[in-house]
Amino acid sequence: MQPSQDRRHRPPDQPGGNGIKRRRGRWWLALCCALGLVLAGPASAGRILVLVHGFLGDSASWQQSGVLPVLEQAGWKFAGNWQSTQSGVRLKPAGQPAGEFAIYTVDLPSTAPLMEQARFLGGMLGAITKRHPTDTVDLIGHSAGGVVARLALVDYGAGTVTRLITIAAPNLGTERASQALDATDDRGLFGGIKRWFVKREIGDNMYRTVQSSRGALADLAPPVPGNLLYWLNRRQHPDIVYVAVVRGAAYGMPGDQVVPAASQDLRRVPALNGRASISVVPGDHQLSRQDGLLLSELVSKPASATATATK
Repeated sequence: MQPSQDRRHRPPDQPGGNGIKRRRGRWWLALCCALGLVLAGPASAGRILVLVHGFLGDSASWQQSGVLPVLEQAGWKFAGNWQSTQSGVRLKPAGQPAGEFAIYTVDLPSTAPLMEQARFLGGMLGAITKRHPTDTVDLIGHSAGGVVARLALVDYGAGTVTRLITIAAPNLGTERASQALDATDDRGLFGGIKRWFVKREIGDNMYRTVQSSRGALADLAPPVPGNLLYWLNRRQHPDIVYVAVVRGAAYGMPGDQVVPAASQDLRRVPALNGRASISVVPGDHQLSRQDGLLLSELVSKPASATATATK
């Protein structure tokens, strides 16, 4: 019976003691965990697409044009729509959390000055980062939405945004904006007569819309010292991937009649000289299902992988 008593009372640090067995067990567990982390590598982050509409557009533009359905067919899941309110931004979610590949649309006050729109968008991107802190964001803007997206990045930082894709965006402005400003400038001795003729041509509703959009239109005019695009295009931009989808002409398709192709080219922006790439596609200014197919290809890989592949 004595040997049994010796085993029960043997100090834990002696060979055969329970203490050393427990320590060996803990070390083995720690080693296995460490090896598991090394072999598994970092957890894969999710991917987020944020779609920004253009002037006089809204979040429905992406659905009605066929872009959103094509992206959903490619495996992306609509997660909700971010809305701008007097008290800030809010999310109208679409059911359950979207998971690894999520799409958000936004609704901005598209007739407001671009600085105001960028402030709302910056708030939305910040809220998305809080909801998806480990995920990366592809920011996609159509027409004026591309300029608003770029302005938000410059003013509020990239955060988790790793790529900006602009579609038919007036990065160097458009004379159409200047023409609209001139047409609705009813000051002066003959302003009333001019107003009557313009209203007769475009209608009362459109005239009022353009009048209420003068701040946005001024921001979309070609860059000259003192205006927004002149200032923005010379500001330091975040170190992310920049891609411009440029509308080109083709047989039977005259190209974009709203924003010249040269203005859509991000490579011509002084602050992005040598840092942007373009993808030229035939079409007019509006979004189309073809844009969805192109976007599916452009975002098929994370921005970091794309940047590495193009070096």
